[in-house]
Amino acid sequence: MTSENTFLPQVQLGPDGPMISCQGLGCMGMSEFYGETDEAESRLTLESAIDRGIHMFDTADMYGLGANEEFLAPFVSANRERLTIATKFGYRRTPDSPDDWSIDNRPDFIRAAVDHSLRRLGVDVIDLYYMHRRTDSVPLEESVGAMAELVKAGKVKWLGLSAVSASELRAAHAIHPISALQSEWSIFARDIEHDVVPSAAELGVTVVPYSPLGRGMLTGRDFATSLTDTDARQYFPRFSSENRASNMRLVARIEDIASARGVSAAQIALAWLYAQSRKLKVKTVPIPGTRKRSRLLDNVAAASLELTEPEMDVLAPLASAVQGVSV
Repeated sequence: MTSENTFLPQVQLGPDGPMISCQGLGCMGMSEFYGETDEAESRLTLESAIDRGIHMFDTADMYGLGANEEFLAPFVSANRERLTIATKFGYRRTPDSPDDWSIDNRPDFIRAAVDHSLRRLGVDVIDLYYMHRRTDSVPLEESVGAMAELVKAGKVKWLGLSAVSASELRAAHAIHPISALQSEWSIFARDIEHDVVPSAAELGVTVVPYSPLGRGMLTGRDFATSLTDTDARQYFPRFSSENRASNMRLVARIEDIASARGVSAAQIALAWLYAQSRKLKVKTVPIPGTRKRSRLLDNVAAASLELTEPEMDVLAPLASAVQGVSV
């Protein structure tokens, strides 16, 4: 199911933002973490994404130690009016300190970070600027206040948060409207459904699920055995030798549904997410990441796939049976 002319419905970004495609593209793996990169194929994938109506392209200042933003710059420049570029700050990780995973939300750090991202991306304004992670050592009044100043200064259009609690989302939204909340959400990761998703729905915040395909695990049982030595996922708990067999049995249930429908496991996983977001009445723009055009087309086609109630019932208990914590 990879129609060349798949139509992507649109949703509003936040309570008062623009209409954007209901699916975005995560660009992290084009530069780092997930094995050997392929710049030529990645560039073709970017072009294919925008040709299929994808608007949201997601990066961060620490992906590839800044290289991912630089990699995207020519594509962003060539398609500026057709896309929404989203990037993030928060990690202190840089080329000079690649192993520094500490979090910094101080206003001075934020002001410096946005200028670095603007330069690397080659843009005058960042469409959606996320706090990548939060540290409670800096009050939200200071960190979100500094982000709000960037909007007033014309450096950022809309603000986002990532992996925060419902109470943090509400507190931040009271300081300045938050347009998007990026958190992990998939068949295998459903914690945000309890409090965070209802809060986002009430506030009009668009939920942007990262890892909607479980970092690739939900694409099929063959995936976990194909990881190379340079792929960081081999060290993640859910991919470990002690947890892999159990988790792959859960993936087999997804594949059974996919086989019966004549689609891929990835499409079932994304279709589940769309169905779940409708059930919970929240705007959703998942950002599955890929470097390959074939997988991109597969993912886009999932937006027009509707699951039945019996299929949803089969998938509902899988998250509680997953072995290994997420990272």
